[in-house]
Amino acid sequence: MSAAAPASGAIDYWCNRFFPEQADIWNAAVGATGIAVKFRTDGNDSFCDAESMVARMDELGIAAVIMTVAHRPAHPETTDFELVAAQPDDLERLAADYPGRFFGQWSIDPRTGMAGVDEAAAMLAQPWCVGLHTHTHSFDRRFDHADYYPYYALCATGDVPFVMQAGTSGGLMPSECGVPVGIDRPALYFPQVRFVLSHTGWPWVDECIAMALKFPNVYLGTSVYPPRHWSDELVAFINGAGRRKCLWGTGFPAAGHRHCLDQLQELDLGDEARANLLGDTARRVFTRLG
Repeated sequence: MSAAAPASGAIDYWCNRFFPEQADIWNAAVGATGIAVKFRTDGNDSFCDAESMVARMDELGIAAVIMTVAHRPAHPETTDFELVAAQPDDLERLAADYPGRFFGQWSIDPRTGMAGVDEAAAMLAQPWCVGLHTHTHSFDRRFDHADYYPYYALCATGDVPFVMQAGTSGGLMPSECGVPVGIDRPALYFPQVRFVLSHTGWPWVDECIAMALKFPNVYLGTSVYPPRHWSDELVAFINGAGRRKCLWGTGFPAAGHRHCLDQLQELDLGDEARANLLGDTARRVFTRLG
């Protein structure tokens, strides 16, 4: 396979915790699901320390990564999403040691009521926090569930995006909550909130595209799925009507940075579409990136 072409200012809008000790946590989680899942975490796309990740980013032309951030549960289950997310002190160190390279999106738990809303507000007050996020399938709530609305209001007030996993669950969790059309009412109610439907919305990719076409404030994110797994309809959308509505992400370690950029070269994307996908749209969505 050819070397990945430098991306020149790319933004990975969804990257999970990448430190070496995470490898065992991911392997345990995948083993617990009993599902055959292959992660691209070998060789030059492996788990690594911060210095090595920055060197990788420099080589590949990645300006910054936005990491999912959550508190680790006191008594975690093997498949809890919070185990693979970064923790607030991780981001404090990364942001201090490598200014402008690492940012975080706080991963909310919609079951926690106003205590969770207050905590999300406190996280948004941190200089490294650029948005809110939810691991949809962990909570089995559609995007128009009432428990999410206070968080959407927080995003509206703070002018930050809300990122959600869309499509089917990657583990043994309910998938119906991830149907992309669930964003229909929130997008109408909160026109100033930029919503990012992630994971291409698969297997409801066309539905995800329809929502991004319908609403100026709904975007489509590619995290987790490398370009070879993108449908023809998605590639056409990125190249055409959706050239300002799509964000590139890896969902590392579900897909590696080098692995994704290698495959991106195989797509016949125009210069404008490629620039928007890799970074320009992310900067419009995550306005706190500067």
